[in-house]
Amino acid sequence: MASRPVSYMPADTYLALERRAETKSEWIDGETVAMVGASREHNLIVANILGELRQQLKGRPCEVYPSDMRVKVPQSKLYTYPDVVVVCGEPQFEDAHVDTLLNPTLLVEVLSDSTESYDRGKKFGYYRTLPSLAEYLLIAQDDYKIEHYVRQPDGKWLLSDAQSLDDTVTLAAVPATLSLREVYDRVTFA
Repeated sequence: MASRPVSYMPADTYLALERRAETKSEWIDGETVAMVGASREHNLIVANILGELRQQLKGRPCEVYPSDMRVKVPQSKLYTYPDVVVVCGEPQFEDAHVDTLLNPTLLVEVLSDSTESYDRGKKFGYYRTLPSLAEYLLIAQDDYKIEHYVRQPDGKWLLSDAQSLDDTVTLAAVPATLSLREVYDRVTFA
């Protein structure tokens, strides 16, 4: 979740400040945008996904990261913090700080009122420029719904969605399966 941007800042200045900051900010083509807190539902969903993926990927060549792993999208000049990041194979980092991932396989964003249009639109457009990205999940926090985008061999993205607690989402690139019942465990809707 983000708030209003502040004035222009070069990428190297952003990274130097961000590495010392007590709060997180995204960087979008020279503008920093402070990240704001998340709801109980958002946090439960993220924790449930992390737990499920961690368990299923144990012993496999994939790493699962929470929202503190920064991802760089070079073509769009974006540094961002997805809610969940998975990289399969050897992770590539921007520099020796090993805190900015360059080659995610799966990105997950939990939608909120303040970020939904950005996560669906511009941010997904930026993410699509990452050659390593094979799958993208958008997860509602106010309804049982997961939208699953999969990159096709021709570079286009195929959307499928799951909208019932009995549904599962199969992540082929990772590989893992997410049950909506597990993703939404202990989540209640207003």
